[in-house]
Amino acid sequence: MNKNLWLLILSQVFAFTAAPVTVFLSGIIGSQFSPVKSLATLPMALSIVGIAIFAIFAAKIMSIIGRRAGFILASVVSSLSSLLAAYSIINESFILFNCSCFLLGAGVAFSHQYRFAAVETVKKDMAPKAISIILLAGIGSAFIGPNVANITKDIIAEHLYAGSYIALAALTLSSTIFLLFYKDGHKPNRVNKIIVRSYLELISQPRFLQALLASAFAYAVMSFLMTATPISMHVMEKISLTETGFVIQFHIAAMFLPSLVTGNLIRKFGHSKIMHAGVTLFLITILISLFEQNFVNYLIALVFLGFGWNFLFISGTSLLVLSYREDEKFKAQGFNDLIVYSIQAIASLSAGVFLTLTSWKTMNLICLIFLVIIILSTLRADLKERR
Repeated sequence: MNKNLWLLILSQVFAFTAAPVTVFLSGIIGSQFSPVKSLATLPMALSIVGIAIFAIFAAKIMSIIGRRAGFILASVVSSLSSLLAAYSIINESFILFNCSCFLLGAGVAFSHQYRFAAVETVKKDMAPKAISIILLAGIGSAFIGPNVANITKDIIAEHLYAGSYIALAALTLSSTIFLLFYKDGHKPNRVNKIIVRSYLELISQPRFLQALLASAFAYAVMSFLMTATPISMHVMEKISLTETGFVIQFHIAAMFLPSLVTGNLIRKFGHSKIMHAGVTLFLITILISLFEQNFVNYLIALVFLGFGWNFLFISGTSLLVLSYREDEKFKAQGFNDLIVYSIQAIASLSAGVFLTLTSWKTMNLICLIFLVIIILSTLRADLKERR
């Protein structure tokens, strides 16, 4: 825990508040302003699309101007986007609100780079622990963001939630305070492009592909099932909104709390074994979901879903940093995030459609395909390494 890592943690807590606030408010506001009720979730969907589109640009921009300047730029963009959201609420403009959510997604794409910046402040063997600590700090964002948004929602009379986004503008901009003291070791990338490997060459490495698939499909399974849970529980099974919210809260806690030990477990047992453990935890989720759909079973299933995501995402990200050269880190990181968050967007956007066309049990069984792919890629990489 050096000074740079502490500064990144504190900055990330405030910068990342844009994500939970978007989850918390975008659907509510969308339902108020949308001319068509079915488009109420469009602002949330556009924020995810913004993350996916800007993931590769975030890494590219940081390769040119450095981590600190990149994070400061993202904080300014997120702050201005929050003010645009407040303005759109005051003017009751659904189009402007969608634009602001898309731009907030761009800021969140930069925030996802904090985990890679954290890795660069420690030795390679400490990478899993650094990533775990950064993810654990996400609990702070999830607590601060929605609570501040809820407290400030009535600041501007007759325009509910406009004050929430003004407060979010202050929160995201405040992350720059810590970045001013952050020591960026970045040097402009002047490496000859001829010697930098192509994307095809990067994914042809068994370990790189293993890391990419573990992170991407961990997000796919988690987003696919988590997005469908409120609809399956509250709308289809008539379970109370209070109990549904309780399940989601425990799921989010289960996503981040294991970070206290995940880094140490990876150092002790290795990346592949923790990935196998993550897949096993996902299998428990699927197994429980095949039984009666009641509050207790949803709760247990979603807790194990969070555990599985944590093991797979942290092990995948920490393995990724070992599978590329220093001169190609921004290219590899940007490509990784583009794939991971694009797949997350597709999974999240398709969840409602699959639940309507099939069932909760069928959705869980579909996830087995992703788990088989993770296992096969891990076995292939291990076999190649032994040879």
